[in-house]
Formats: sequence, C-alpha cells, structure tokens
Amino acid sequence: MTPDLDPTTDLSFTRTLAVPRQLIWECWTDPKHIPNFFVPAPHKVAAVEVDLRVGGRFNTTFDVEGNLMENNGVYLEVVPGEKLVFTDTYTEGWKPAPEPFMTAILIFADTKDGGTSYTAIARHRSPEKRKAHEDMGFYEGWGTVVTQLETYAKGLLS
Repeated sequence: MTPDLDPTTDLSFTRTLAVPRQLIWECWTDPKHIPNFFVPAPHKVAAVEVDLRVGGRFNTTFDVEGNLMENNGVYLEVVPGEKLVFTDTYTEGWKPAPEPFMTAILIFADTKDGGTSYTAIARHRSPEKRKAHEDMGFYEGWGTVVTQLETYAKGLLS
C-alpha cells in the first residue's frame, strides 16, 4: 500500500503510535479534531474546512505568530481508515493553484498491539522543492505534529 518513493522528490517517515488506527483516522478527518494537532505548537490552526471525498476541500488557515497562512487544497484519494492523499496543487473545483508546494500521503495500519503504524509522505514537484521543505524542517515539524496527534488522541481515550 505504500507508494514507491523517489528520494529526489519525496520526504517520508513512519512512526508507531500507541492509539488505535480508527481514532487516528477520526482525528485526521473530523474538522473538530484537526486544530488540536495539525501545526506545531505554539502555532495554531485558526480555521479548517473538510469535505472528505475525492475532489473535496481540505482547507486550513494557520496562525503563525499572528500571521494567517491559508492552505487550500483537495483530497485526491480517500480510503476509509487506511489512506488520505491531499494536495495544494488544486483547490476545490479542480482549480489549479498558482504556486503548489506538495502532495501529502498519509497511510495508517494496525499494529499487533492495537496501535497504529503511521506513514507520512510529502511528495514534491522537483528536487529543489523537496530540499526546500527538508531545510524548512520537514522531519522536525511533521514529527512534532504526529507527536501532538498521538498525545491528543490518547486524551480522547480517557
């Protein structure tokens, strides 16, 4: 299920989360949960819109030190409980974005102990865009997001 990776244009990592896969899926697909983990603290998600279907919108607005950053995109693939693919290459209605950055692929699988194997892939248009994302702190930033996701989801279990 994991797509072939191109090391010249893709960044990825896999982590094991001590939370059931269905809860991780819910956190990623229900807009009430996304503000609780989707941007590294202390930054915030100021707004989120989810239309969970191929071609449906996945729009977020980040508040980074008082600056609002809109991230509009669409879902390219939705496999319930298993896989989400979204991109900023297009916006709703398949309108091309003027300066696309990446496509995100999230893959979720059960672990033997009831947790989740979580794979995040960022696919870029060029080696230069990939390098820029890595230099911006892809591993640290996305790693922080998945840690925040796990912590938040564990709190939902109590």
